[in-house]
Amino acid sequence: MMEAAEVLKSLAVPYEAQVVSAHRTPERMFEYAQKAHSRGIKVIIAGAGGAAHLPGMTASITPLPVIGVPIKSSNSIDGWDSILSILQMPSGVPVATVALNGGRNAGILAAQILGAHDDLLVQRIVTFKEELKRKVLESAEDL
Repeated sequence: MMEAAEVLKSLAVPYEAQVVSAHRTPERMFEYAQKAHSRGIKVIIAGAGGAAHLPGMTASITPLPVIGVPIKSSNSIDGWDSILSILQMPSGVPVATVALNGGRNAGILAAQILGAHDDLLVQRIVTFKEELKRKVLESAEDL
């Protein structure tokens, strides 16, 4: 999840980080998810391992888009339990799902969602993607 924070920081997107557990601190999860939009939060990134209920439960409570990051944890079944728990949401409770341990992509996706209404952010994302392209072309030349 650190990679999500790093990419948001690099794109000058303000963010907050919290530790919340759907199973161990359900009251905290409910309060956070219910109040996020009224506090000005626009997108939630929720990482979870094992049974991975946090992204889906958060999405069931908040009107905000939720991006789920499946985490390969110590009690995980090679990460598949987390992937499927986040990916297979019931109709009406969508969770955008990125790759296993895909915090970086979650940060990029969150920025792109926010960029839909922020022209300056879109320009920073364009620059970010141009830098990705430059690195690939540089690697190709070095080959």
